[in-house]
Amino acid sequence: MRRPLISLCISVIGCIVLVVTMLPRETKFGYSYETGRPWHYAPLIAQYDFPIYKSEEQLKADRDSAMAGFQPFFLQTDSMAFRQGRHLLSDWQAGRFKGTTYNQVAHVGKLLEEVYARGIIANHDMASCLNRKPRGIRVLTGTKSQSRPMTDVLTPLAAYEYIMHADTLHYQRQDLARLQLNEYLQPNLHFDSIRTRRAVQDLLASVSGTLGMVQSGQKIIDRGEIVTEETRLILDSFKRESELRKDSSSNFRYLLAGQIGVVIAVVLLIVIYLSLFRKDVIQSPHHVSMIFTLLTVFPLLTSLMIHNHLPHVYLLPYAMAPIFIRVFIDSRTAVMELTAMVLLSSLALHQPYSFVLTELVAGLVAIYSLRELTARSQIFKSAITITLSTAVFRLFLDFMQGATFATLDPSVYYYMIVGGVLLLFAYPLMYLVERLFAFTSDVTLVELTNINHPLLRKMSKVAQGTFVHSMQVANLAAEVANKIGASSQLVRTAALYHDIGKIQAPAFFTENQAGHNPHDQLPEEQSAGIIISHVTEGLKLADKYNLPAEVREFILTHHGVGRVGYFYMQAVNRRGEERVNPADFTYPGRSPYTREQAILMMTDAVEAASRSLKEYTEESIQQLVDRIIDGQLKAGNFRECPISFRDIDQAKKVLCESLKTIYHTRIAYPSTGNDDTSDSALPDRPTPSPALHHPSFRTTTFGLHKGK
Repeated sequence: MRRPLISLCISVIGCIVLVVTMLPRETKFGYSYETGRPWHYAPLIAQYDFPIYKSEEQLKADRDSAMAGFQPFFLQTDSMAFRQGRHLLSDWQAGRFKGTTYNQVAHVGKLLEEVYARGIIANHDMASCLNRKPRGIRVLTGTKSQSRPMTDVLTPLAAYEYIMHADTLHYQRQDLARLQLNEYLQPNLHFDSIRTRRAVQDLLASVSGTLGMVQSGQKIIDRGEIVTEETRLILDSFKRESELRKDSSSNFRYLLAGQIGVVIAVVLLIVIYLSLFRKDVIQSPHHVSMIFTLLTVFPLLTSLMIHNHLPHVYLLPYAMAPIFIRVFIDSRTAVMELTAMVLLSSLALHQPYSFVLTELVAGLVAIYSLRELTARSQIFKSAITITLSTAVFRLFLDFMQGATFATLDPSVYYYMIVGGVLLLFAYPLMYLVERLFAFTSDVTLVELTNINHPLLRKMSKVAQGTFVHSMQVANLAAEVANKIGASSQLVRTAALYHDIGKIQAPAFFTENQAGHNPHDQLPEEQSAGIIISHVTEGLKLADKYNLPAEVREFILTHHGVGRVGYFYMQAVNRRGEERVNPADFTYPGRSPYTREQAILMMTDAVEAASRSLKEYTEESIQQLVDRIIDGQLKAGNFRECPISFRDIDQAKKVLCESLKTIYHTRIAYPSTGNDDTSDSALPDRPTPSPALHHPSFRTTTFGLHKGK
């Protein structure tokens, strides 16, 4: 009891922690919208006043427009022209410029005054101004500022070229070059970065970032309305304002507490359901692990898609989870799993009304359309049914919310189709689920019924009588299971393998004997040991060939803890009861604990004993079935099994009807008058099934089928 409880606690806690950890922490806004698409949510009403913020593109355009007329600030040095002119004249008087005249010096000095009056800017400052592309600059002289167009100001190189080409008719370039003008052309306009930066900030601050206000209580958008550019700006502004108003320190604690509480409540619904209606599932750690793993995986995937802004959540095949639960457990548990999984997944969405309804419909259709999975085509048909049903339901839901064919969002239906295609992966993933949680699906059981399976093929060669007996038991057991609502596929498969241990010593079992009986030369204990060993040898072969655990249990329980009655009674008759150890004649198994195991025990014993009947009449078959099954019931073989008296009565009726069909009586054909010795001239007599003509079907004393 402790191990299942520990497994349940670990699964529940792990599910809660993982789901809560991955849930988004968005508290104020989580709507998904797109320009030109309809609004799929409830009417959105402003809860407070907030401004309508301009879009980034519009705000940038307004700022660029404002900056187009901006003029950076420069500080001017007034005495630069005077000082450089005097410096040039002094150098000439000192004889530094040989071959030059006073007129040339005076001409250059005059031009120096002119270019300094226009203003000379350093190359790097000029490059910075050109990047901003201003129309002019603001020149500060003392406390005064003056606007000056960019065409007036010069760089040192431009000033040099201006002086050289100012009067080429009277002053040649080579003559002026002797004056070495570069030494006298220094910037007199210096960039004022502090004042310019302050002016830029003031200018940008003057550009309004809003277009108006939305008043509290004002309707922003209604369900079904198309999201226009204007509406999108308002929605973007509402989202931005929500982020600004969010108090991360206090709201986060309340948000986390709310998420933990909701997740715990949903998970506890599953736990309560299992504790009330499926206590057997709680006792199985494998079942519990699968239930809570699927309950965790899809909410995690949903949260990841929301976190990473991936395409629509309808891409996820949520119906896959109830399919697995339906195949490996039952429909009621699948419905509960579906409900809890969809609710947990919806916590990552904002106002997930449409999502919850759509996925509930998809899951319910999946449960209904795939009650048993025995062929690949069933998955394909179910995927088509689920996709079409979901799409039609979503279409009506959109119509109900005010949408029309013109305003429908087709991308949602594209995502549903992709999700339907992904649902086809349920078939290969089922193998992974089987191996991961140690389950056996109907697909695996169907594959095991293939007579080309190595064990069945070997049985058909070395133990033909056992093989025919197993086939007959499989058919009878499946009919009984269908009648009482048990798993016919499981009991059919188990019946084929329940006697595989006999292939290790086939000649010691009467159905495989052809006249000679090797038990005649053996003591009763040894004969009983060989008969009993077909259970232990069968378990070894099942392990060797990796048969599912459910099938192996049928090998162990189809004789329960009964005795090999023939040899036990023979030993008692020969030596006395006090000299015979009953343990030497007792099967090392256990009593059946499922309805399917009980069905196999009944059909196995009845089918084997039916071959010992000397006359196949309705009365003799009825007596045989009643005697065998009532004896098993009296021996307590079904005490641990959840099979009812009504089920047993139904099983008796099915077995009687089936045996009457197998051992039917033939109609006597009229004689031709010349054929007195032919079979058709004989009176009516019971004719056994053709399979009974096999030499392995030799019988022993009525009621004691030797070797069985």
